[in-house]
Amino acid sequence: MQTAKLILRNALRHKLRTALTLLGLVVAILAFGLLSTVVDAWYAGAKAASTARLITRNAISLVFSLPPSYEQKIRQVEGVSQVSIANWFGGIYKEPKNFFPQFAVDAHNYFDLFPEFVIDPSARRDFQRDRKGAVVGRKLAETYGFKVGDGVTLKGTIFPGNWDFVVRAIYDGRDQSVDTSQFFFHWDYLNETMKRTAPRRANQVGIYVVELSNPGRAAEISREIDTQFANSLAETLTETEKAFQLSFVSMIEAIVVAIRLVSFLVIFIILAVMANTMAMTARERSAEYATLKALGFPPRFVVGLIVGESLAIAAVGGCLGIALTFPVAAAFGRATGSLFPVFTVSIETVALQAACTLGVGLVAAAWPGRYAARVNIVDGLRAIA
Repeated sequence: MQTAKLILRNALRHKLRTALTLLGLVVAILAFGLLSTVVDAWYAGAKAASTARLITRNAISLVFSLPPSYEQKIRQVEGVSQVSIANWFGGIYKEPKNFFPQFAVDAHNYFDLFPEFVIDPSARRDFQRDRKGAVVGRKLAETYGFKVGDGVTLKGTIFPGNWDFVVRAIYDGRDQSVDTSQFFFHWDYLNETMKRTAPRRANQVGIYVVELSNPGRAAEISREIDTQFANSLAETLTETEKAFQLSFVSMIEAIVVAIRLVSFLVIFIILAVMANTMAMTARERSAEYATLKALGFPPRFVVGLIVGESLAIAAVGGCLGIALTFPVAAAFGRATGSLFPVFTVSIETVALQAACTLGVGLVAAAWPGRYAARVNIVDGLRAIA
């Protein structure tokens, strides 16, 4: 208890220096947590991907479509329990900055393949009955003020024209890792409209979502599906949902790596600041350490004072930084809207913040502790005289 009081008194001896060091630690740990959460947000789709779902797309590129006739052939593959379709729409809501994912899907069974999307059964039936009906995520509804019954008009880019929809259901996520910033509507509505306005662009499917009865056979079933369409006019590439999501992340992987490096650079900088603070402390108190050693206190006690003070400062700054990460991340997530559909601070991020805090406290005390332990009694007492 007395040692703890001594450590506390030492930490508060230079209040301004300690306060500035704490401020630096808080900012560094907060920045590290926020940057780590940004990195996690890029990988959120891949992390939330189901092992029981495959994605079948055109082997050349996602830009090219597949014919609807493939659905029945994929259903016949052993191990496939359900198949649904989806088309990327790419419309604009009011102005280009209002970006959010929009998909034309099979209204009858698409949500059966995604149990993580929680929809009220009666609202889902309303959506299925209304050809112009749409299902929107909770985050998307909160961002733009959508309510059930509201009309929404999207200006098509890939599919030209103004497209009118009516919000019939709002879905929630089963947990925080679920993307609730998406907009879904009837593929039949898209297809019938294209038959009237641009017949050559009708009857096109962007991707097939394939549900497996046995996820352990994912690789085998993927090969069987692709073999069926080998040497056809539209060959396929079937991969797990996670691999499909990671293919998008790979496009901006350099940016993600840069963000991760910057987050660790921030920790290195505050480590240098903290080490400098503790080094100054050790040099200023060399006479005190010599006195303690002269009174019979062993070197390890002197080292313990340095390490304890460093860990105390790091712990307070780290805890404040971690605590502030949650409200700051929540505010950042609201400010970015649908840019980061899932923006939550993970347990892994908090663990990394805590580990960095501990590491900074220990490493910063290493050299000052060694210096204090090796202080010569005679030289230290001479400084007092």
